[in-house]
Amino acid sequence: MSSTPPSPHPASGPTPRPARVRRLPLAGVLRPGKPSDIWFKPACSVVVANALPNLILLALGRLDLVMYTMAGSFCALYAHHLPYAARARALAWVVAGMSAGVAVALVTASLTGSAAVLVAVGAVLAAAQKTLCDATRIGPPGHLIFTFISSATLFAPQSLGQVPGHLALTLAGGAVAWLVGMAPALVRPHGPERRATARALRAAAAYAEVAEGADSGPAVERVRAAAAGAVHAAWQSLLATGARRAEARRALARLVVRAEEALAHPATADPAALRSWAAGLRGTGAVPRPSDVRPGERDELIGVAAELAGADVKGALWRRLTPGSPLLPIALRTALGCALAGYGSLALGIGRPYWALVTAASLYQANVTLTWNRGVQRVVGNLVGVLAFAAIAPFAHLGHAELIVSCLALAFGAEALISRNYWLGSVCVTPMALLVTEFARFQQPGELILDRVVDTLVGAVLGVAAAVLVTNRRAADRIEEAVAAVEQARERAEAGLAGTGGAVEPARRRLTAALVDLRAAADAAAGEWWQRALPEQRVIAAERAGHRTLAATVRRQSGRSGQGTRPGERAADAWEGARA
Repeated sequence: MSSTPPSPHPASGPTPRPARVRRLPLAGVLRPGKPSDIWFKPACSVVVANALPNLILLALGRLDLVMYTMAGSFCALYAHHLPYAARARALAWVVAGMSAGVAVALVTASLTGSAAVLVAVGAVLAAAQKTLCDATRIGPPGHLIFTFISSATLFAPQSLGQVPGHLALTLAGGAVAWLVGMAPALVRPHGPERRATARALRAAAAYAEVAEGADSGPAVERVRAAAAGAVHAAWQSLLATGARRAEARRALARLVVRAEEALAHPATADPAALRSWAAGLRGTGAVPRPSDVRPGERDELIGVAAELAGADVKGALWRRLTPGSPLLPIALRTALGCALAGYGSLALGIGRPYWALVTAASLYQANVTLTWNRGVQRVVGNLVGVLAFAAIAPFAHLGHAELIVSCLALAFGAEALISRNYWLGSVCVTPMALLVTEFARFQQPGELILDRVVDTLVGAVLGVAAAVLVTNRRAADRIEEAVAAVEQARERAEAGLAGTGGAVEPARRRLTAALVDLRAAADAAAGEWWQRALPEQRVIAAERAGHRTLAATVRRQSGRSGQGTRPGERAADAWEGARA
């Protein structure tokens, strides 16, 4: 017998709201949020990775080559959320992807001087970069840096004979970025996993607090979804960890299990203890150990080990790149919007159409509403940014050393601010992009400011127009698929509870992942225009049934652990067995 009631039939709830065109918001679009807890890592990394090549080129008197080393150096912005074993691979792929984009741009620029052809190639590259970054889930800053570099390189005069040397400079900058990105592993080898675990503990504590004595409503559901996402991300971080230091890995997994239990049973959770453990994960000290864990006990990690042994990463990536992928409409929007922006800039006689192209590429998010929000943020940030450039230019024009210092300071400021709100980061990105054009020769600030303002407006208007024109009817289909995946994962978990299926633990992890995907799909579809009626009641029912099943799996674990013990305290060594 099933341990939780089946999800209601879609027809059992209230009639879904009819499809309609959704209003595009303005309220709150520019409101600053909380900064990322690791903002300083990409900020410091990009400064160091750029400073070393820039100073060498300054000493050699070849600052005209900065654009090519900068292409590789900007790879230092990526993969700071990943454990170092996974980061090493991810950064290598980022450098390879950046080098491939630069190579295509260099060869194209050397073969043709036609601005129309260059815009077309830039639009196709932008769409490919957007799709690959979304499919691989590389994380911030996503495709934007790739598109900025490749688009600028397209419009830099080249000859075929110069391509190998310029590409070698990009690879050299990428090698520096890889070393900078991996350097913290020497000091804090488990830093990313510790931070992911701390986020899960804090998110679970927040949910336990809001769920206590509160009726289930949209606000509570959002906090629960955030907590489920944080717990899932923590498990994924541990799954991506290398094979060294197994004891520290098991200690972190014990705490993630506690966060998972708090998510399933908020009424019995202790938010203060969860936050205390999260605080104890700062620095390089010993991983906090819950007081009621007896010496010699090891963690129950059967589900994690099974995921580690059976994860089909390549298959999942390929499914996200197939013709039926939900990423296809976003790729079409990117290609069309970038092309329209580039050709619109050319029609107005602007000398740098790649600025309009990059502006359009920067807009595309999961749905039209988020794309509109990004458009407003981009325009406001760029307009304030050109004023900042006007103030900074006199100092930067004092000499090449001052120019380098200005660019490095702006790069740091961009990363410090962009996680609070995109427009704040753009205030620093805009003058930095303008200053980069002056490494070859100083230019008149007034001309650069005018071109940037016009290109920003052209790119934003035509980019948003492309997002509206290319409808994403697949968004509702994606919800149906996500609901079906949740129901299938829930049935497997219930079969495990009933003793008629496989192990409960891997089924619980799959159900958590399916619930996270369902919430993401529902949020994405909710912001689309021209969307048919969404199965909102079915989504709510699937989420509630899924979380009831998760709670049942935790009760099962608690029952097997013995009275007074928690799920994370049961002896098992499946983690190391799977890795052996």
